[in-house]
Amino acid sequence: MFFKRQLLILSTIVFFSISSFASASTLLVMGDSLSAAYNLRQQDGWVSLLENKLSQTHPSIKVVNASVSGETTQGGLSRFQSLLDTHAPSWVVLELGPNDALRGYPLNQTIINLEKMVEQAQEANSTVLLIGNQIPQNYGKRYTQMFFNLYKDIAEKYNLAYMPFMLQDVALNKDLMQNDGLHPNKEGQKIVLKNILPYFDALLLEKNKDNTGKKKI
Repeated sequence: MFFKRQLLILSTIVFFSISSFASASTLLVMGDSLSAAYNLRQQDGWVSLLENKLSQTHPSIKVVNASVSGETTQGGLSRFQSLLDTHAPSWVVLELGPNDALRGYPLNQTIINLEKMVEQAQEANSTVLLIGNQIPQNYGKRYTQMFFNLYKDIAEKYNLAYMPFMLQDVALNKDLMQNDGLHPNKEGQKIVLKNILPYFDALLLEKNKDNTGKKKI
């Protein structure tokens, strides 16, 4: 009798543990220094600011920031499947590519790497928000335009949520940028979050709909 009761208690604990795990959702941010709070305290970066906001509005969402300063799409691809397997994210924010362009890498390979990550995420049933970027004009008009356009092309090909430029209203404002002119400062990070929020809110709304397009209750 004692063992039966212990077994019942153990079964109940396991049931609620599984239920709690199933109800939780994970947001995986896969980026470079723009998402890794470069030269700032982690808590001042836009990802941590988003995490703080979600803890109040959507406490069931766990944020995992896998961003690494200096990361290329090749480096990101080499880590990505393992991160998907480990965290099983409901959403992936994919913000990679600027370091490829700044190093003059062939953009065809950048496209291949990003598309592989998108395909891996979709195979894992993760919804992707693809974040585009821009590079300085001194890399040449043709190259910079090709780089900017590749994100839109990928988003259209895979029907992704797409944000063209995360540093809108930040990049050209010296008061919001660090001295290197490439990374937002503490105040700039707040604007970056403000830029990204509408896109992520749209993903949350979409996730909250059933197959008929009606909101779940």
